[in-house]
Amino acid sequence: MKALLVSLWLVALTAAMPVAAERVGDLARIAGVRSNQIVGYGLVVGLDGTGDQTSQAPFTTQSLQNMLQQFGVTVPANVRPQLRNVAAVSITAELPAFAKPGQNIDITVASIGNAKSLRGGALLMTPLRGADGEIYALAQGNVVVGGVGASGASGSSVQVNVLNTGRIPAGGMVERSVPNAFAVSDGLVFNLHSPNFSTASRIVEAINTAMGDGVAQALDGASIAVRAPVSVDQRVSFVGIINDISVDPGAAPARVVINARTGTVVIGANVTVSAAAVAHGGIEVSISEQPFASQPGPLSRGETVVLPDSSVSITERGGTAFKFGPGVSLDEIISAINRVGAAPSDLISILQALKESGALRAELVVI
Repeated sequence: MKALLVSLWLVALTAAMPVAAERVGDLARIAGVRSNQIVGYGLVVGLDGTGDQTSQAPFTTQSLQNMLQQFGVTVPANVRPQLRNVAAVSITAELPAFAKPGQNIDITVASIGNAKSLRGGALLMTPLRGADGEIYALAQGNVVVGGVGASGASGSSVQVNVLNTGRIPAGGMVERSVPNAFAVSDGLVFNLHSPNFSTASRIVEAINTAMGDGVAQALDGASIAVRAPVSVDQRVSFVGIINDISVDPGAAPARVVINARTGTVVIGANVTVSAAAVAHGGIEVSISEQPFASQPGPLSRGETVVLPDSSVSITERGGTAFKFGPGVSLDEIISAINRVGAAPSDLISILQALKESGALRAELVVI
């Protein structure tokens, strides 16, 4: 709870600072100039008995047999190798824009079967394909696993981080480049990472001031069309100059983001609350049963019976109310929350109630 409120105070202090200028290259990227995902299927060998159990992952044995056949080794049909040092894995990587054949990229290796660990294994050469089915890179190398685990003879074990996922730095080599429209298009379009009409307008103004009137034109709140030189060499220099232009971005939208699963609450800088009163407290209702025996009077020929005796009590603990004035800022909101000692779940309920009452002047996003 204390850590949550400290984090919220840091957000409030940061919000009070003036917005710093940012580079156009940090606010937008050129349309069509992007990375591409590639994927492959392969085998990791050399494991210390932590590979797939082939009885439960038969595709590992089948993949190994297919690979051996390519090297002229035929496994008899009636033989089922029990391999504990081999694991079937998926290989994923991101092919950067302008990647050229011969360049190296990092790859991620993840177990597909039931391997316990990939530590100490080596990935055999695997082709990596794009969405079009073409091969764009080859992957191979020793797998680096960040996790560690140990087990005893009694069956007890301990594990830190994940053991069946690893990385191979520079383990992929690009075989084919991906074409893009950077050098052949008539003009360039810059797409903002976060659409904002104010930011788009300011970027257009800054580019036209630096490069000349009419060079940039806003298409909408997320895209800016820029006239660029035809020569590729001049176009590269032109884009470099534009990317280094400083712009004061528009204010971020007033937004409160709530993660209901983890209890995380992030309040944006421009969130305000109109006049409202909030009561926070817990009511405890206690009901107890204490039955008693009723004895008949002497010579009454009555019977002893058991009668119920219920006790109901209501206790209100920590009942606190606080009031927001009109136009309250983030600082006052957090200060009030600190005073009542609200837990993350209570804070979520308070913010939702304020939104329902119309007092919270912000978009409430629950994820």
